[in-house]
Amino acid sequence: MKTIRVLVIDDSAFNRRTISRILEGIPGVEVVGYAVDGEEGIRRFMELKPDLVTLDLEMPRMDGFTLLRIIMKNRPVPVIVVSSLGGDERVFRALELGAVDFILKPTADPSDALNAICDDLTEKVQGVFNLNMSSIRKRGESLPAAAAKKQRAGISRPKGRKDAVSLLAIGASTGGPPALQVIFEELPGDIPFCIAVSQHMPAGFTRAFAERLNRIASFSVAEAIDGDPVRPGTALIAPGGRNMIFQESDGEVRVRLLEPQATDHCIPSVDRMFQSCADIFGPRLLGVVLTGMGSDGSLGVRAIKEAGGQVVSESEETAVIFGMPRAAIATGMVDAIVPLERISEEIMIRCGTGGDRF
Repeated sequence: MKTIRVLVIDDSAFNRRTISRILEGIPGVEVVGYAVDGEEGIRRFMELKPDLVTLDLEMPRMDGFTLLRIIMKNRPVPVIVVSSLGGDERVFRALELGAVDFILKPTADPSDALNAICDDLTEKVQGVFNLNMSSIRKRGESLPAAAAKKQRAGISRPKGRKDAVSLLAIGASTGGPPALQVIFEELPGDIPFCIAVSQHMPAGFTRAFAERLNRIASFSVAEAIDGDPVRPGTALIAPGGRNMIFQESDGEVRVRLLEPQATDHCIPSVDRMFQSCADIFGPRLLGVVLTGMGSDGSLGVRAIKEAGGQVVSESEETAVIFGMPRAAIATGMVDAIVPLERISEEIMIRCGTGGDRF
């Protein structure tokens, strides 16, 4: 296994010590250096040429955003942002600029700090082995109209479908927030279906993420509340740290938010959402699996297809991490595998509204 060489950039000595201690306990990881501000960070980055950077966004002399832009322009490597609690929206801007993921800042209490972030940081660092760096380098780039048209020329067109889609269910993990922004920005405002999203994310961040999506989308987007109805023209984002499923009562489908179970390794669980949707919507359901580590969603894909629904997966060429799409495709039950820039059109065609607006 290749050793991952990590540079820790943070103006807090406590954060540097805590993060470094966790990193040094991960097999195959070596902390090669530290930096206490952005200017020192870029010098150390150029000198040490690390494989991975952990980056605080608020630092003196040069902030994390400026440093992130320089890294992505000159020598793109995976960057994990160290973010504060409370749903700081700046983390989503960093993800747009090319950061692959984020972790919460260590707590001020040393006795809790390691336990709070250890598992999360370990999982995300280990995921670096499977990152698609070409996808990361393309973050924020827009396809010229001619190129986009050419790429869409081969889009799949399902035949013989008679059931109008009532629910679009989307699952994502690492790399998901920027991908979802691309899809939500491209979908029209008069979508005749509801959208449900389970994006792996900790509690406290999904409200800010939903608000960000609501500003760029032409339809209503909100963090889901227990009891929310499923209605066309709306999108519901599963709250971080809880599972979102759906239940039908008296002819109306509503959201149920559940505390995670011990068997739920990824939260919000895409499998739990897909399975509950399949039971209710059957052939009126379209599932989409986007970038992410692991295999969450693959069991749900089987449930969707067994109920008569459709499934679309992001292709390897654009997925930041191909784990979740690969697992979905391995079921043999995915109807279409397309790059990110074509997913919105694929959705509209499969929902029976055509792709003429793209």
